[in-house]
Amino acid sequence: MVSAAEQLAANVNWSAFGKAEELKKRIWFTLGALIIYRFGTYIPLPGIDPAAFEANFTGNKQGVLELFNMFSGGAVQRMAIFALNIMPYISASIIIQLLTSVFPTLEALKKEGESGRKVINQYTRYLTVVLAAFQAYGIAVGLESQAGVVTEPGWFFRLSTVLTLMGGTMFLMWLGEQITSRGIGNGSSLIIFAGIVAAFPAAIINTLELGRQGAISTGVIIGVLAMSIGVIAFIVFMERAQRRLLITYPKRQQGNKVYEGQTSFLPLKLNTSGVIPPIFASSLLLLPTTIANFSQNQTGVLGMISSYLGHGRPLYMVAYVALIVFFAFFYTAIVFNPVETADNLKKHGGFIPGIRPGERTAQYIDTILMRITVIGAAYLAVICLLPEMLISYAALPFYFGGTSLLIVVSVTMDTVAQILGHLQAHQYEGLVKKAKLRGRRR
Repeated sequence: MVSAAEQLAANVNWSAFGKAEELKKRIWFTLGALIIYRFGTYIPLPGIDPAAFEANFTGNKQGVLELFNMFSGGAVQRMAIFALNIMPYISASIIIQLLTSVFPTLEALKKEGESGRKVINQYTRYLTVVLAAFQAYGIAVGLESQAGVVTEPGWFFRLSTVLTLMGGTMFLMWLGEQITSRGIGNGSSLIIFAGIVAAFPAAIINTLELGRQGAISTGVIIGVLAMSIGVIAFIVFMERAQRRLLITYPKRQQGNKVYEGQTSFLPLKLNTSGVIPPIFASSLLLLPTTIANFSQNQTGVLGMISSYLGHGRPLYMVAYVALIVFFAFFYTAIVFNPVETADNLKKHGGFIPGIRPGERTAQYIDTILMRITVIGAAYLAVICLLPEMLISYAALPFYFGGTSLLIVVSVTMDTVAQILGHLQAHQYEGLVKKAKLRGRRR
């Protein structure tokens, strides 16, 4: 079955890229915005000793800090003004999306179209400010608890840290919106993408250096390279996979005209939840380890939890897979409503052949969705579990994790699809102009 992206690529004439001035401007704007973001990840917070913090970070990075450092492109390790990155905005978006299915008021706003979407976006921004303020205050208190990191501890340092980190997050949120509207691709996703990709060269160099020193054999390095290529190909295949339900529309009459019945497809993605389950699962599992590492007392309950939930531990692997499967089903149930889809089909006269419209259609769609979600959850678990085992047993860099590869491949596919869409639109505009000119000559 040929996917929509492949059909779009087949219809695009790549020679039109040189004439697509609007597309070029969008690409240059996107690159410029991402360069500004990367500059900000090297500007340290005022009032801290960067060398002392990096030494503390190196000793405590086997936790959620390393996950956030990956998403922020190393800004956490340098404790830069963009240390929070755009993660508070992502968290706020997910929370608002979850609340939309709980509160009827938000659900009604979602159905109002563009005006309702603007109100929901405004709520998301307000929640982003709150989350960023709480996280920034927690970081300020955590920095003060580390000896020698803060030059002058106190409320002035806490206030300046909260304002700086919160301002950095709000700036990145605005920058992401500008990329989405004036650039190419999804701005928020591209910012996270840029942070992960920026760490790839250092991770590759570190791996090759370990191979040169004999810490990792050449066969392991070649095997990891082959596995990475295979994982990327597998991710592309699974992210494009769809289960298409045949939808039939009967004959209809408008005035004296009778329109023939039409058929279309309802595409159900194999991985509806995207990259959300691995991110949530990693954050929850790494949080106890981070708290234990920063606490003065390494014994007791936190120490025991940290030892059992370390990388490569059997309990960690089992809990990681269980949380990925749980969040895959949970998030799919939130973002896709079979009852609403069945009602929309019924309103427009569409039906699935052999299935009664209404409740039976909703049950049928829900059954199909649950079956493909089982495959999608298993795919996410395999993608994320194999790199975890390599990290544990082969001492490979964290950036070869399945979550990072999943984000990079998904964002790349989405951005390329948008570029193809712009190229195809440019071709159509050229054809329309040629047709008008020929009409005038005649």
